[in-house]
Amino acid sequence: MVAIEANSKIGVGVVGVGNIADLSLRGYLNDDRCKVVAVCDIDSAKAKNKAEQWGVEKVYSDLEKFLNDDSIDAVEILTPTFLHHDHVIASAESGKHISCQKPIATSITDAVKMTKSASKADVIFRINECFYHFPPLVKAKQAIKDGLIGTPQQIRVHTLVGQTDSEFQVGLDPDGYTWRFNQESPGGHIFDDMIHKIAISQWIVDQKIISLQATMRRQHTFFEPFVALLDYEDNNLLGILDAAYGHNLWMNSSYYGADEFVEIIGDEGFIWVTKCTGELLNLPPLSIYDGKEQNRSFMHFESIDSDWGAGFDHSAKHFLDAMSSGSSTAEMTPLDATNALQICFAIYKAATTHSSVDPRSISEKVISPGGYP
Repeated sequence: MVAIEANSKIGVGVVGVGNIADLSLRGYLNDDRCKVVAVCDIDSAKAKNKAEQWGVEKVYSDLEKFLNDDSIDAVEILTPTFLHHDHVIASAESGKHISCQKPIATSITDAVKMTKSASKADVIFRINECFYHFPPLVKAKQAIKDGLIGTPQQIRVHTLVGQTDSEFQVGLDPDGYTWRFNQESPGGHIFDDMIHKIAISQWIVDQKIISLQATMRRQHTFFEPFVALLDYEDNNLLGILDAAYGHNLWMNSSYYGADEFVEIIGDEGFIWVTKCTGELLNLPPLSIYDGKEQNRSFMHFESIDSDWGAGFDHSAKHFLDAMSSGSSTAEMTPLDATNALQICFAIYKAATTHSSVDPRSISEKVISPGGYP
């Protein structure tokens, strides 16, 4: 493990200053244990602009020179997914700890190579999965672990995509989406956004998906409304993962025009997480129903931090915790991220073949039905 000197600030370098950069950096910028010391992007004007906003002194447009900077202990890689393979391996070979934006890669082969490179270099390599650190979901996962709803029987993770006029959405740079609409991306919305929800569907119940069936459509080039039926390792647990798209549906949101609803039903109760990205429902962000005969009561968590950006803040904190403690791992592990990518590709394959698919059988990549976006 690459050591970080005790009582010294962790030097963080940022690769890529696109649309998600401000959210991803907020937690680092507000944590006294680290200092963002350098920014790297091929667009030097954008890099300089972000560096000034964040109070960062060093700006690079060359990745090799950036990685040779000894003041950088860890890198936050925020570049397009098709660049993750090269950027992660270069960072590992430079001895930097690595946090990388989702999805892990555009193919299983690349994901495996990246994981092996980080392991060989003995550096932390994790995927920055903000939903793993979103407070309502974290509390829901702990409630399941504590047995508050008994043994999980069914899980549904639902996403609705619509329109919003949030300041965040309006301020997004269209150029940041170009690669998502050509052969540099193997899919559309499922690959780009539902990868978050794929991750949730296993992580929150601590169960692997071993088989799935799926039906999918393509709308407006990028969006992929679908329904997937999930079989888990525990034969008593079933799952539904789905996404709907309302192109004329407007919703309240401080971020993207999307929102999620997560329901976990146990044999003694159930959990609702009613708010994630957007602010669609006027309900408590988290509710737990204790259905035991002697209890039969709701617990509503009105005051829990349900700002979607909190997931990014806690994710940064978690990565810093791992480095500060000398841990060799941090969530989301590359193994979990690779498994999530396999499930994404399994959905595409199942929707194409109209048959059940074991995600573990996916060893390369599968293109979205109908071809590239």
